[in-house]
Amino acid sequence: MTGGDGAPSAHASPDQEIAPVSVRESTSSPEALSVSEAGDAERWAALASRDGTADGRFVYAVRTTGIYCRPSCAARAPRPENVSFHATCAEAEAAGFRACKRCRPDEPSLAARRTEAVARACRLIDESETVPGLGALAEAAGLSPFHFHRVFKAVTGVTPKAYAAARRADFLASGLSQAGSVTQAIYEAGYASPSRFYADAADRLGMAPNVYRLGGKGVAIRFGIGQCALGAILVAATAKGLCAILLGDDPDILVRDLQDRFPKAELSGGDPAFEAWMAQVVGFVARPSGGLDLPLDIGGTAFQQRVWDALRKIPIGTTATYAEIARAIGAPAATRAVARACGANPIAVAIPCHRVVRSDGSLSGYRWGVARKRDLLTREGAAP
Repeated sequence: MTGGDGAPSAHASPDQEIAPVSVRESTSSPEALSVSEAGDAERWAALASRDGTADGRFVYAVRTTGIYCRPSCAARAPRPENVSFHATCAEAEAAGFRACKRCRPDEPSLAARRTEAVARACRLIDESETVPGLGALAEAAGLSPFHFHRVFKAVTGVTPKAYAAARRADFLASGLSQAGSVTQAIYEAGYASPSRFYADAADRLGMAPNVYRLGGKGVAIRFGIGQCALGAILVAATAKGLCAILLGDDPDILVRDLQDRFPKAELSGGDPAFEAWMAQVVGFVARPSGGLDLPLDIGGTAFQQRVWDALRKIPIGTTATYAEIARAIGAPAATRAVARACGANPIAVAIPCHRVVRSDGSLSGYRWGVARKRDLLTREGAAP
């Protein structure tokens, strides 16, 4: 379908392929950015691919229809010569354009509305003494139970039930050190009975709950300090497996980090078996192609565990973006949460958070320093 000037309608079938942008002289007002100006090729590419991540960064207006839209609008592509780009909705409206009724660019995006709905449900879980049912959570979010369940998992990467379980475990972990008993802490964290908690306590805390409550009292943690290709390294392990691989410049700071995590654990130097583990870790840092196959004692929340499991599936010599990891765990909107989970990783190298990069391939923050991240990727043959 075409308009009166032969231009494609801005609200026809979304299946029309978008033609490449042509470079021509701008005829738009000074406030608008025409498709021929520097930087607009990127905006046009976002429009052409209906890139939802570009929503909020700019809007585009169509002169023949007088309408402005989000980059992700499903309307048929306009002709490049009829398009102008604007930084904000207010700027587009000041130029005489009105908001599209299909994509509603002057309202919060669908992703933002879903995020806010999920946030309301999460607040209800956090503030309730017992876990609310699916119906109550869906009502708080303003969605049907079935739709809410799908949206919640898409945004957070876990189901409402898994999120509630992880939050209760977090509350319990923080309350164990203050509570008079483990049972008291379990009930205060919202568990209906101790048996519900003990069923998965070891996976959540990495050790028995009464031991965690006492700062690791009675648990034996072997550790060793050494030098590796990246500087100082601390490797620690419980009977289950490696619980920490810390990197830095000052060995004393690394030891204090471990002591702060388990202030009452029985820390000791490694025996010959542990020293062999440490040698493997040090050797892996220097020669990543050799691989590292050691058991791990991983705690963390349900979401962190999903992220860390995805990181361990990134092959040596390759990288993945935060967005790709978010999609891999089934939570494409949780890119920032993925980045936070990477930053919380206490087991460097073995859980290879250094293999995650920004969408443009550049390096972002790393708990042990961007320079070490670059060095690790160089050794693996994946440096940008």
